Amino acid sequence: MSADSAVAREELRGEIKGASPLARDTVSPGTHPHSRAHESAIKHVTGRAAYIDDIKAPADALHVALALSPVAHGRLTRLDLDKVRAMPGVVDVVGFHDVPGHTDIGPVFPGDPIFVEDEISYVGQVLFAVAAESHRAAREAVNTALAQGIAEIDEQPACLDPVAATERGEFVRPTHVQQSGDWEQALANAAHVVEAEQFVGGQEHFYLEGQACLVQPTEDEGVIVHTSNQHPSETQKLVAEVLGIPFHAVTVEVRRMGGGFGGKETQASPWACIAALIARRTGRTTRVRLPRADDMRVTGKRHPFHNRYRLGVDEQGVIQGGEITVIGDCGYSPDLSDAIVDRAMFHSDNAYSLGEARVTGHRARTHTASNTAFRGFGGPQGMMVIEAAMDDIARRIGEDPLTVRKRNFYRPGRQTTHYGQQVDQIKLLRELVEQLETSSEYWARRRAITEFNAESPIIKRGLALTPVKFGISFTAKHLNQAGALLHVYTDGSVMINHGGTEMGQGLHTKICQVVARELGLDTDEVRITATRTDKVPNTSPTAASSGADLNGQAARDACVKLKQRLFDFAHEHLYKDQGLDREEMRLEAGHLVAGHGESERRIPWGELVQAAYLNRISLSEKGFYATPLIHYDRNTGQGRPFYYYAFGAAVAEVSVDTLTGEYQVERVDILHDVGDSLNPAIDIGQVEGGFIQGMGWLTSEELKWNEAGRLISDGPATYKIPTYGDLPPVFNVKLMEGHPNSMASIYRSKAVGEPPFMLGMAVWSALRDALASLADYAEAPRLDTPATPERVLLAAEELRSRYDSAQLERGAP
Repeated sequence: MSADSAVAREELRGEIKGASPLARDTVSPGTHPHSRAHESAIKHVTGRAAYIDDIKAPADALHVALALSPVAHGRLTRLDLDKVRAMPGVVDVVGFHDVPGHTDIGPVFPGDPIFVEDEISYVGQVLFAVAAESHRAAREAVNTALAQGIAEIDEQPACLDPVAATERGEFVRPTHVQQSGDWEQALANAAHVVEAEQFVGGQEHFYLEGQACLVQPTEDEGVIVHTSNQHPSETQKLVAEVLGIPFHAVTVEVRRMGGGFGGKETQASPWACIAALIARRTGRTTRVRLPRADDMRVTGKRHPFHNRYRLGVDEQGVIQGGEITVIGDCGYSPDLSDAIVDRAMFHSDNAYSLGEARVTGHRARTHTASNTAFRGFGGPQGMMVIEAAMDDIARRIGEDPLTVRKRNFYRPGRQTTHYGQQVDQIKLLRELVEQLETSSEYWARRRAITEFNAESPIIKRGLALTPVKFGISFTAKHLNQAGALLHVYTDGSVMINHGGTEMGQGLHTKICQVVARELGLDTDEVRITATRTDKVPNTSPTAASSGADLNGQAARDACVKLKQRLFDFAHEHLYKDQGLDREEMRLEAGHLVAGHGESERRIPWGELVQAAYLNRISLSEKGFYATPLIHYDRNTGQGRPFYYYAFGAAVAEVSVDTLTGEYQVERVDILHDVGDSLNPAIDIGQVEGGFIQGMGWLTSEELKWNEAGRLISDGPATYKIPTYGDLPPVFNVKLMEGHPNSMASIYRSKAVGEPPFMLGMAVWSALRDALASLADYAEAPRLDTPATPERVLLAAEELRSRYDSAQLERGAP
């Protein structure tokens, strides 16, 4: 913080209850040469940024409502859609048998019917869709139809327990194992064996803009799809297959999303398919937008996980080996669960060497919505198991958890993961943690907290520092590619299009910066257009933190090719007789510069472009990039699935009322590794937002289903995301400086979308630390997530009861 910020914070401390947290000081990131505001920032705050519901539609546009299954498992024995068609305002009704093409829209593996044919697999599965003249008419028709019993269902018992499903062998995909060395011998030879189980809850995406699309039929057999969507090419493919038409007849456009977080990677496609089907049948523009409660019921969440570990450690708490088992609750179909559970397995080590270990991942089938991608993509759930183990090991050997964590970091001689990848930049991880340890005054605060807890019987404080090591790349190798399309117009203005989508994370801003940097222009001279499948085809989803890495490199490739063409032209036609070296030409500050010193020649960018055009030089170029070096053999469970790792660490301090379970996050300090940042202002925002979202996942965001399998936390009244008041009063966020990416990423930067999410684990670990003081730090209680006040209270009462009983047995006062 600046001195002024520090003084202002101190003046307000404890005085104005609504004033905390104070905004972080923004002077430092703003002075960085690459810090830029979001390209749509002014549009956001003035309301000019257009989202799907802002797109003007023809007056005769149709509105769609969905009829959802009221049961979790059963068979649809009768469905009379003719009665629905006769209802007021209804124009069309479609069900399974009205689909002309593919009826299964599973994104990777089959298992996701567009409508129920006979088997019902979860509460909220779509039975049929109604298109009407107004949204209200469509919804009233659905409600009336279901009330009149037009659908008859033979309800059957539902499986809602993933552990029981695993025991019965009910999986959406086969179990996978990764193994390094003789883990059983490591356990047998260990000085201590530490084991435990944990439940890690799921999470609702809760994007501000819900699932929405607008589909316009074209003059041929095709459609134009406007959608809030992270994977336009996949939606193009599925819409085309559902309609039974070629891919080129479907154009999908995404200008921006009001949030995605993974919830619109695969699960935005069904609504586009339904709208496209109706648009083609009726010849009218069709709009689908899901009400929040419906949205939450019909779409999947972050996978809940049931984790188990059994680790052998030496007298110093250093892991020698062991076994970890993760069970992902996948819901009723595969969706992306194979890759998500794989990533949980990849990240079950977090920043620590497991030694000789076996990691097993199960993909359990349950009768709930098919769970899907969510920021971190299984990595956070995998990391939770080893972070729990670190706390448990520390209590077993009587050391501070940070000491145990540092002893187990990847290090020389122990820098190979359980899946066979070498961890580079291991010094960076240790240096990052040591810097944060010092700047956060960890050890002084640890002593103060220990003294406080010894004197405070009710309020207990906790402190934790947890690291993050997150692998960057799609684990499906073929997705690690991107394209871009660059146009330079004759006035010198530049247009760039690429395959990534903008969901508020600043991707478009960074791509504009890349193009401006390569062409020596100001970013104001570069405009970005909506992501469209007819401009850049066959794109990968904007996911896996890869948006800037992949699309930035593709955009740069297009710029480099165009620059070389312009340099060749300039050398041949403009500087031919001046003896200037072609290899020394460069673009800077809006000019083509050739030569140095007295022989230097400059041509304004606009003049260069005009001259090239008049000489019939192409001013358009496409770019492409494919991530090198990555590979993974599922048969052996070994390989290099990640191009590089991003690191980070967070220190969290909490206060817990052990009589009520209520708690407050008092202070958070974060130091995060982004290599050479593409845009520090945006990156700091991503770190802040990722941390808060991760904290919410582990504390307040509780998903609840009733015994019938119906989601009952289906809106903001019953599902609690963090709010402004949940921010820590002291929130210090810094980017690690002076450590460029060791791999050849775009300008040696690192991905920043997902890694900060896992920094939220520091809050959960700090809660366990506070509770451990009830047992004189002899053990850390089991604390499943989300660690709601109710769960914290139960853990406190159970720990206090056992510890008090043990003291009485020993005759302690």
